[in-house]
Amino acid sequence: EPKPAKIDDELAKKFGAEDLAALKVQIAERLEAEYKGAARSVLKRSLLDQLDGMVQFDLPANLVDAEAGQIAHQLYHEEHPEDHGHNHDAIEPTEEHKSLAVRRVRLAEIGRKAEVNVTDAEMTQAVMAAARQYPGQERQFFEFVQKNQQMQQQLRAPLFEDKVVDHIVALAKVTDKEISKETLQTAVEALDEL
Repeated sequence: EPKPAKIDDELAKKFGAEDLAALKVQIAERLEAEYKGAARSVLKRSLLDQLDGMVQFDLPANLVDAEAGQIAHQLYHEEHPEDHGHNHDAIEPTEEHKSLAVRRVRLAEIGRKAEVNVTDAEMTQAVMAAARQYPGQERQFFEFVQKNQQMQQQLRAPLFEDKVVDHIVALAKVTDKEISKETLQTAVEALDEL
């Protein structure tokens, strides 16, 4: 019959830690990283919401349309993971896709004007992190990325976006606010509802 595992050094070794104390440190670090990531997502959404109301300038319509199409296509494949190819019907962007595209293009324009760039080292780190998702096939993944401009752009875009957010936050007056885990979880869940 099943019985609770003993929480001791032997259990820790099964999870790749030296001992129970080291396992606890690893768990604490992972939780801290998850909370920081969640808080950053909330900060980013709040920043984009505020930019919507404060920053208005003309955006190249072709860039907004292309970004809306890309968002619609990406979301289609997230919702239909069984469809690996691109032999599906054309995916028409919705107003929500267009709204997200305006936000992304606006952020990109702010980054371009501020001369924010993704370095080769940052790009290499992103490729390495993505390659880890394909154990045993890392070399093929690197070669694929080298030959595929679209994949390079897919990896570069979130890095660039984060650097632009960092640039804006560095210019803003930011105050840290302690909140409970539950409050953070509620804020993260609200992101999915928007």
